[in-house]
Amino acid sequence: MLSASHVLRVQRVAVSHGKRTLHDLVTLPGRKPIISSGTPGYSAVSGHVVTVFGCTGFLGRYLVSKLARMGTQVIVPYREEDEKRHLKPMGDLGQIVSMEWDIRNDEQIAECLRHSDIVYNLVGRQYETKNFKYSDVHVSGAERIAKIAAQAGVPRLVHVSHLNASTSSPSHFYRTKAEGEERVRDAFPAATIVRPGQMYGCEDKFLNNMASWPIWWKLNHGETKIRPVHVMDVAQALTNLMTIPQIPGTISLPGPRTLTTEYLLDMVSSLTYTPPSSAPVLPKSIALALAKVAQAPWWPLISPDEVERRYIDDVDVPGDWETVGVTPDEIENHAITYLRRYRSAENFVRPVVFPARSS
Repeated sequence: MLSASHVLRVQRVAVSHGKRTLHDLVTLPGRKPIISSGTPGYSAVSGHVVTVFGCTGFLGRYLVSKLARMGTQVIVPYREEDEKRHLKPMGDLGQIVSMEWDIRNDEQIAECLRHSDIVYNLVGRQYETKNFKYSDVHVSGAERIAKIAAQAGVPRLVHVSHLNASTSSPSHFYRTKAEGEERVRDAFPAATIVRPGQMYGCEDKFLNNMASWPIWWKLNHGETKIRPVHVMDVAQALTNLMTIPQIPGTISLPGPRTLTTEYLLDMVSSLTYTPPSSAPVLPKSIALALAKVAQAPWWPLISPDEVERRYIDDVDVPGDWETVGVTPDEIENHAITYLRRYRSAENFVRPVVFPARSS
């Protein structure tokens, strides 16, 4: 048994570790104090309150997980009850606060962000519906969140756009992304605009889509250049922004290498031990016509704008990874993790083989 003096010494050590020091206090630009406590980790208290709009999406779930793991209280706005259930266990008791919202409801948006010291806007649409067009989400919705954040006195706003955002792009998706950036800057001049490249990960619509529907990635004869980036690297970069002094302006987060869709299709085929697709390369006019027909079902299929994006190379800009303290990983380091599920039983544990990269 432990002696009484030994127990007392243990208690004193525990109390000393729980004391707060000067570095536990951070003062935001608006003079709001942020006080952290506890051993860093899941059960700590970072002192930050963060709202993540778009938290139920692909990137959002990983950002929420990383923020909550630091002991941050995360407000997770949701539209449908079942879409946010997986977020609850990502944080300690009371640290994941779910709130219903609608992108057209100013009062709900204000309620979601009024206690936050940083707001992330990850909301986006890969395809249009009868209720939400690209402009409704990427332009009007982004502007609304930025305006309400400014009115509520939120110190920081991080708006996630796309690497290829451009007002002169032939893609409506990219044009609305660029217009949304301009509206956000007008409403919240100190906002940080983040432009990630095409992201890949467990639930992506990139590698998974290549394994399932390679014919749609053979467009442009596989010559389209892509700079894929791991979703976990982007999530870590966004997480690091919470502790980095305010960075107004644009941060580009492309992948470390520029690859062609032809190489990526060969990589998927090699990793999954499936023969390359023998489907013909569709002319652009036929692909667009088929995509228009694919809008008839109620579930999302490929859209004409997605076909247009298959012909657009990723922009050649330097990455700002050093600014956010992250070193991006090569796609080959993670691809097998997400593609092994497409192997047959007899090939499941066979060696990982990559095709040769073209110079």
